[in-house]
Amino acid sequence: MVQALNLILLTSSELSELRELLKQSLVNAAGKDLFVSLYASWCHSPMAIISLCLLAQTYQHACAVIQSLVEEDINAKFLVQLDKLIRLLETPVFAYLRLQLLEPRQYIWLLKALYGLLMLLPQQSSAFKVLRRRLKTVPSYSFDGGNLKRAASGNPYSQILHHSGSQITEDGDIDQDNGNLQNGINFASLQQFKQMQQQHHMLAKSRAQSRNSSTSFLKV
Repeated sequence: MVQALNLILLTSSELSELRELLKQSLVNAAGKDLFVSLYASWCHSPMAIISLCLLAQTYQHACAVIQSLVEEDINAKFLVQLDKLIRLLETPVFAYLRLQLLEPRQYIWLLKALYGLLMLLPQQSSAFKVLRRRLKTVPSYSFDGGNLKRAASGNPYSQILHHSGSQITEDGDIDQDNGNLQNGINFASLQQFKQMQQQHHMLAKSRAQSRNSSTSFLKV
């Protein structure tokens, strides 16, 4: 269900105004509220939440989500959904994102997120080739730890983004001295994704154990 809703959000012409509002999540209180509201439901699906982060330009959090994925998350269903997302990145909906790649120094978290997705794709897949070709067009830039402004705790989930008077200095980073937390997105509170995925993993293991128990009982 969440994936279906996510696809509608990314493709429906009737929702273009909603997409524009989400793109302003870091600078507009209404966009922030919409992002936070959708996050609670979208976090049931790793690919849906990554798509939402790319649409809302919360690229540093997208990196955090990608790096938090575990073996159970990266299955055939996930790869099919990732394939669809890579193809959607080539549509007019994400034209702004592709243009941002012309400034890799400013949008380093976007670049890192896309390379993270590339690392998850099988090399023989067509989606891998599409994304690799796109990344080859990006002006040369090397990742430098000094360029990645991390939160004080070192945990990307503790990132805090401000609106209303704050100055966004770099793709997901803000001027900490000019912050007003009232209209900010506190990503430390967005632990819903990790918690929800843990619940899904536990449910999947429980179902697998039940199936194994049933099979063993039938054999006896």
